[in-house]
Amino acid sequence: MSNATIKTVTISKADIPSGGMKSYKQDDDSIILITRDEDKFSAFDGKCPHAGADLGSGLRCGNRVVCPWHHASFDSQDGTLLEPIAIEGLTRYELTDDGDSVTVTTSAKINKSIEKDKLIDTHTIIVGGGGAGFMTAHQLRQTGYGGKITLISADESAPYNRPLLSKAFLAGKMDAEKLLLGGADWASNNNIELRLNQTVSAVLPNERTIVIENKNGQSTQQTADFLVVATGAQPKIPPFKGAELDGVYTLRSMDDAKLIKATSHDQRVVIVGTGFIGMEVASALAQAGTTASITVIGQGNRVMGNIVSETVSNALIKLHEENGIRFVFDASVTEIVELEQADDSENNFSRVSGIKLANGESIDADIVILGTGVAPRTQLFEEVNAPDGVQVDSHLQLRDGVYALGDIAKATNQMGRLRIEHWRVALQHGLVTAAVIMNDDTVDSLEARIPFFWTMQYGKSLRYSGHAATPDHGILFGSPDTLDYIEYYFADDADERRASAASTLGRDKELVAFSELLRRGHAPTRAQIDAGFDIIDQAHALSH
Repeated sequence: MSNATIKTVTISKADIPSGGMKSYKQDDDSIILITRDEDKFSAFDGKCPHAGADLGSGLRCGNRVVCPWHHASFDSQDGTLLEPIAIEGLTRYELTDDGDSVTVTTSAKINKSIEKDKLIDTHTIIVGGGGAGFMTAHQLRQTGYGGKITLISADESAPYNRPLLSKAFLAGKMDAEKLLLGGADWASNNNIELRLNQTVSAVLPNERTIVIENKNGQSTQQTADFLVVATGAQPKIPPFKGAELDGVYTLRSMDDAKLIKATSHDQRVVIVGTGFIGMEVASALAQAGTTASITVIGQGNRVMGNIVSETVSNALIKLHEENGIRFVFDASVTEIVELEQADDSENNFSRVSGIKLANGESIDADIVILGTGVAPRTQLFEEVNAPDGVQVDSHLQLRDGVYALGDIAKATNQMGRLRIEHWRVALQHGLVTAAVIMNDDTVDSLEARIPFFWTMQYGKSLRYSGHAATPDHGILFGSPDTLDYIEYYFADDADERRASAASTLGRDKELVAFSELLRRGHAPTRAQIDAGFDIIDQAHALSH
């Protein structure tokens, strides 16, 4: 029973088994989530703070409440954030025990006020304003760090939600202000010195010192007690002739996205690359509906070919074609062609007119977007590391008090030593690093975590958990054509081989269950999956 004005909800205890949870939708669209551990009941705001998913439709696995959409995880008793992609824990409500029932009063929130009284005489410098840098600073403050925090970014914007650039922002469904992580006043609210448009030209790891260069070429040094470097990645520009022409774009920053959005109206857009950035840009621009045409060029004959099987790839191609996208496959770009201008033209810049392929074919284009991968910005660590990533431990530490995070870090997680360019992984890095700085050993290291990412195309979310070198040893259930499938990936075809990754459209609960089994070292074998293994039951069983 609920009363929308007083906002009290009474629930029979018998409705929820021990180790279970249930959500209750209210008349005003709010959701209340109740969890039960033995005889202890807890009540929370049941919408995931990241994107509003109903947490009750996710999974309860042990002490973890796992969001069905993006796998943010929360402690079942106090709502603490255990796993991003959310950046906050759950709002908790007071609850009255009435014997056979419990009553929740949503106006009575349990506020966990954290005193910022730890490490007050220290200084943490963070280089990079992406997900990893933001999450380190944010989590330090959330867990009581009272020292000075300086976040230095080459970007001109405060930290923002980068994955949404190629999704909702480019599609015209979300304003730039809504992308700001923690809101417009995040830095001032958290007493963080935010230094934008600043370039760090050197890192001296042994001294925990950085060199900042200003516009006039003058440099200053700063030394920290804790130095966190999260410089991210930059787009790879293939060595095409004409790649420097006006009208050739990459999508990495807010500025890039704004430019593409502003200049693509009524233009013939050609996207080079069929990875998830290429596919998301095609989808977002098609949804915005402002371009003259969109053509995608792929070197192979699949989209997202290193991630999903040919069957899933074909379903994605069909989805794009139904939305007006033209594909040119098995194509190699040799040149971006310059627009010929009349001699008396007053324009003194060179502009794109098309693309030339190795087979001699030409494709007209007013705008070319390169979705051709990214390379980690490891230059600041060249003296101590290989270019394929900064070798750090499972606490992201390079030296005592020096950490390398995000896209530049080659760190050990549950799947081995990997460098992974996913947003959730960057946030995980921030969470772990903050805990190490705070000397909090209750927070899992990276070794206890797994990677996860998602791609949004035409309002459909393809989610992927774990890591597989190839999608070519998969087992597929369901129908990708109707956007309802789950696919498990293996290193080979051996019966006893455990799945190391899975992807899905429409089967979110199964993917959450798989992720939890994978995280706990109990991923199913090929033989088990072939025999009709019930993955949700198994995840529940492990959690009791």
